[in-house]
Amino acid sequence: MRPKLADIVKFCDAITNRRQIPDFPGARNGLQYRGRERVRKVGAAVDAGTEVFKAAARRGIDLLIVHHGMHWKPVSPAREVARARREALRTHGLSLYSSHLPLDAHPVIGNNALIAADLGLRVVEWFVDHEGLPIACLCRGIPRQTLHRRLRAAYPGTFKAIEFGSARPARIAILSGSGRSALPLLRAAGCDTLITGELREEHFNEAQEQGWNLYPCGHYATETWGVKALAASVSAEFRVPWEFVDTGNPL
Repeated sequence: MRPKLADIVKFCDAITNRRQIPDFPGARNGLQYRGRERVRKVGAAVDAGTEVFKAAARRGIDLLIVHHGMHWKPVSPAREVARARREALRTHGLSLYSSHLPLDAHPVIGNNALIAADLGLRVVEWFVDHEGLPIACLCRGIPRQTLHRRLRAAYPGTFKAIEFGSARPARIAILSGSGRSALPLLRAAGCDTLITGELREEHFNEAQEQGWNLYPCGHYATETWGVKALAASVSAEFRVPWEFVDTGNPL
């Protein structure tokens, strides 16, 4: 028999430790829209939106797990966008589950931990508190040339390198998505090298003046890991198929 949506939601809440992890107001982690009560197939995507909802429905997905849910602001025109998203979910009977910081911070299925594992880096410490929560990881350093090569291979379409720091960094920080909040804290952690999703234009000058190695590899690209891992965990637990819905976001 197909598993109940309520049971899958309970499983996701538990594995991500949702209720114990604070987040930004727009995140609204957990079940954001209730569709069919039974689930035939689970999907994963980075962002909620009408087009990804339609794509999920075409693939026979009943429950879509996303990193960025429906309620982030600013969205303009907010009322019209919200109405269109709800209507798309209702039309297709699709349920939506969102997990933001819980899927950045998780030590096993989180974005940062999985990026480290994919690059062959060993996590030695977690840092950068949001409401007391360590969400980024510090890894044992490797030669910059080796790191550069691995990142280019892992993110061929979005990789960028700003290299004014150590040729042999002692530590390498990873913070998926928007990583600029980490920079003020890295020096105290003995780190001059950051892998992230995106930075601001002025960070190039800061890297030159302050001696940083910065690797923005794409906000979207660095946040595909956690939703895939959570969907795969649901698939294994409840014996339902899962699929990643790739929007091809280049940012």
